[in-house]
Amino acid sequence: MNGFDFMFNQWLHDQLASETNPRRIELLQKEFEHGTREFLRAIWYPTIGNFNFLHAEWEVRDFGNRCRYLDLAYMPGGAKGCIEIHGYRSHARDIEAWRFRDLCKKQAYLVLDGWMFLPIAYLSVEEEPEVIKQMTLSFVGRFVSLSLNQSLSWVEAEAIRFARGVIRPFRVEELALHLNRSSRQARRILEKLVEMNLLIIHNRQQRYRTYQLVNGQ
Repeated sequence: MNGFDFMFNQWLHDQLASETNPRRIELLQKEFEHGTREFLRAIWYPTIGNFNFLHAEWEVRDFGNRCRYLDLAYMPGGAKGCIEIHGYRSHARDIEAWRFRDLCKKQAYLVLDGWMFLPIAYLSVEEEPEVIKQMTLSFVGRFVSLSLNQSLSWVEAEAIRFARGVIRPFRVEELALHLNRSSRQARRILEKLVEMNLLIIHNRQQRYRTYQLVNGQ
């Protein structure tokens, strides 16, 4: 059994052990949706490294008090993040009109109820995993407190917040503009964050050097 299988099975076991809702227990005990499991295996676990604060088949109630079940709910510190994995057949080509309307209502409810919603196409998990990894890292970064490293100055913490808000590597000039600092000052901040293992250099070409978050930050 590899690292992912062990962690996945432990995560699923812990959710079942703490659940009292018969319907959710039934959903968790069924064979896990292939798209959701593949997202966790290929994207989430390599990028984040754990399943902390992540819940499968999480129950919410909509405005009509109807139960809805989310593929994955990410809720650190009471925050509300939802990840839904959309298969091509079930959500695009062959979807019935009433199911399409219901899907739109579900997504609208989540947004109006304060959920940060991240829809993922299963085809993208298969065909462009690096893009989805960066999107996932940015999604998680929206919920992570900057207080995790108390040694950061406010400007260094803001640089990390900026890095979490973009879904691609960024240049010194972009951070300088965001911080209202010179490129030289921004470069010094980035170099310190690299030394602290909070950022990595994505492209080492001196003129076009780019930076991004270390996975899991």
